[in-house]
Amino acid sequence: MRAYKIATTPPMGPVLITADGDLAEQPVQDEKKLRMPKLTMSIPPQGDSGAIAEAAKMLATANSPVILADRACRSQEGIKRLVELAEALNAPVADIGGRMNFPTTHYLCRNMDKRPLVGQADVVLMLEVADPWGQFNTISDPHHEYRRLSKPDVKIIHISLGDTLTKANYQDMQRFMPVDLAISGDAQATLPALIEAVKSAAGMSQRAAIAERATKLREDHRRMKDRARAEASPGWDATPCSTARTSAQLYNVIKNEKWCVAVSSVQWNKNLWPATEYYNFIGGSGGAGQGYGAPAAVGAALANRDKGIITVSIEGDGDLMYAPGSLWTAAHHKIPLLMIVHNNRAYHQEVMHLQKMASLHNRRMDTAAIGTTIENPNIDFAKLAQSMGLFAEGPINDPAAIGPALSRALAVVKRGEPALVDIVSQGR
Repeated sequence: MRAYKIATTPPMGPVLITADGDLAEQPVQDEKKLRMPKLTMSIPPQGDSGAIAEAAKMLATANSPVILADRACRSQEGIKRLVELAEALNAPVADIGGRMNFPTTHYLCRNMDKRPLVGQADVVLMLEVADPWGQFNTISDPHHEYRRLSKPDVKIIHISLGDTLTKANYQDMQRFMPVDLAISGDAQATLPALIEAVKSAAGMSQRAAIAERATKLREDHRRMKDRARAEASPGWDATPCSTARTSAQLYNVIKNEKWCVAVSSVQWNKNLWPATEYYNFIGGSGGAGQGYGAPAAVGAALANRDKGIITVSIEGDGDLMYAPGSLWTAAHHKIPLLMIVHNNRAYHQEVMHLQKMASLHNRRMDTAAIGTTIENPNIDFAKLAQSMGLFAEGPINDPAAIGPALSRALAVVKRGEPALVDIVSQGR
């Protein structure tokens, strides 16, 4: 009961239960004394009212406010509140990826334009951002030096419970990032008070200025979506298969279902798909380690099974090889999951990084494949999945075969079983 309470209390996170050996192995002496403890859920803490009023004043008087959301919204109510705040300010929102925080169909969504937004902003509101420093700095090539993205006088507000996590893995804290106003509180619980404070802080002149931003912001959103479609077009019929085409055809197959992307090794889903529900994208692992994808997807599919939600994942080939036994778990327990293997036959990010380092150090580029490619022999993930009891097709090299294969796999998933489609893909 304690573990459940910890896991479901913001900022939330995984919990490990270790049972005492004697407790686990000794017989129960008196069954009548066994009881289920009472569960009382903790109320998420709201940010300090004075600090909220100060933040609202900064936002309401800003010329170019920007909102960065990471692990902010955990329900549809949270998304609704964030939309309300963004519209009250006409502030664009960049969804960093920790959770689904904002509808991709909304004119204030800017998932593709985070860096330009940060560079233009005079006030930035961060909501439960795990790595604040990483949002304001980037590596400048070719000298591998860090470059500040934002203006020197930008004002930064952060509403987060992240400081309550600074007792475990140092990576939870990331680099130190000074902010102008740090509000300790749960972002979603704080949103209603912040919305009301913003409405109160905005005078007639501020409201007029905020309203004037709408036309340009709508046009910027349209251009962003047009750019996403244009960038997805090259290589549509290429072999290996385009990751953009795989993403688009997956959406065409599941668009009439309640759907959830549990894991994705490509960005096209968030750039191309119309997503409005909090469960559409679960988000990333937060650790950037290997082996997360398949177990996370199976767990999400199990949680979604009784909710009528079709769970899909685009799984990296290298990542899947860390925990392929999770496929057997899905088959054994009949967990409905549609898994695509993004089979680029490499740990591709590492390949590119080593090529970059070879160029920087004037070394041979062709050695970047050592220890980073997954070839000779190539892995047949369809046969691997079939050996564990899953319906599986592939490896698919013909992009025209992707859609029909996914339709057949969805039919299997809708009858309550897992399915896998192995697609030989471009690097990214």
